[in-house]
Amino acid sequence: MMLQEGSTQLLCLTASSGVPLFTRGASKQLPFSVIGSLNGVHMFGGGQGVALSCCETEGGGKVVWRVFQDSVMLIAVSGGGQGAVGSSRGELVRLERLLENVWGCMVLVLGQDELVNVKNVERLKRDLRSCFSLIDQLLEDGQDGILGSLTHCADSLLPPTSTSLQEAVDGFTQAADSEFGCLVVHGRITAATDKWWRLAPQEVVLLSALIRSFSASGSSSCDYPVFLPQGSPTVAHRLLRFQLLPGAEVCVLCGPSPSLFRAEAGLVGRFWSPLVETLRDCLAVGERCLPGSVSLRPDVLALLLINRESRRSVSCVQISTYHQLVDPPLPSKARCWELLKLFYIFCITHYFTQEETHSISPDEQTLRGNTEDFLHGFTHTPQHCYLVTDECKCYGLQTPQHQLFLLILPSVPTFALHTTATQTLSDIVAATGF
Repeated sequence: MMLQEGSTQLLCLTASSGVPLFTRGASKQLPFSVIGSLNGVHMFGGGQGVALSCCETEGGGKVVWRVFQDSVMLIAVSGGGQGAVGSSRGELVRLERLLENVWGCMVLVLGQDELVNVKNVERLKRDLRSCFSLIDQLLEDGQDGILGSLTHCADSLLPPTSTSLQEAVDGFTQAADSEFGCLVVHGRITAATDKWWRLAPQEVVLLSALIRSFSASGSSSCDYPVFLPQGSPTVAHRLLRFQLLPGAEVCVLCGPSPSLFRAEAGLVGRFWSPLVETLRDCLAVGERCLPGSVSLRPDVLALLLINRESRRSVSCVQISTYHQLVDPPLPSKARCWELLKLFYIFCITHYFTQEETHSISPDEQTLRGNTEDFLHGFTHTPQHCYLVTDECKCYGLQTPQHQLFLLILPSVPTFALHTTATQTLSDIVAATGF
């Protein structure tokens, strides 16, 4: 492979003529001749009635193709070198999700009509630049604990006091002539209206990513047109965002009114000034995402908890001073996040189900078929699974309402993993109602 190990490059071309629209990702870009060959082999296969969706190189790299609306082709190229259990299938899932989310970002920012009815390629190239910060965020996957682009569940933070925040979000959203509003703390949704949760899971994830990009820009407020990839791909809505405190912001999706000035001057202070201390308490929760009322067992290194009904998730890594003194050394914080993602992918591609509300690609259908083949060999649906590795032990638990994925100290006996997982799930649900 011509890419560095572990790197990913994204290519975007017109589906009909193969004209490059943009490339993002790896610092060392693929030569134009290679890009042309990747497009050419896909077009040749299509002419022969063959749908080329993915391939693997001798060096362990992967190439995934996807055409959207017969208009735009996205190609993801990875340099391989992941070297983990189930990494081949896991990398394919990651690349498939990447292409799906990148297309969603393009629709979110530009609208489907501009992407499907291309009248001026050079103009489209210029317009697509406005998507780059969002696309780069998906490619870099740099913020620990933000897993929504993989799980298609909304990354959430559970506040110490939820009632007053929920009432403020509902009241603020209604005063802004909208039914779609949310409070975001540390890039994660802390409270939202019912209608916000009824948006497609991918839309909630992409809107959260867009809000994080605004936060990174340092702006205190903004009025930004957005299209909903599934709910409203051709008609724009306004996304109003206001910073309440550094790290805390409130957002609404609305129509022509109210103006940004009227909402900022007349509504923000009215609803949120009385809750400044409550917001500070939320900020104090930090990356743990769980309130102080939840006491995690010391043998838990990391967790990802998904509410299957609401499509929300909370995740955290717990590295204490005690963990740092263990011999041999335990995985670093960054490594724990990586292992948690890999274990999640392992579970959903082998044993557990993943509800989706959008169309899936042929490759994901194949992967899901593999899971279903496993399930068809048994009279029950898997509810538990575990892995034992040199770095940690992993345990997955599935109930009708939740999925829990844990990384646990390797010193914990294997027979005790089930008790650790069930107790952790019970403790979190009992304390938060999640």
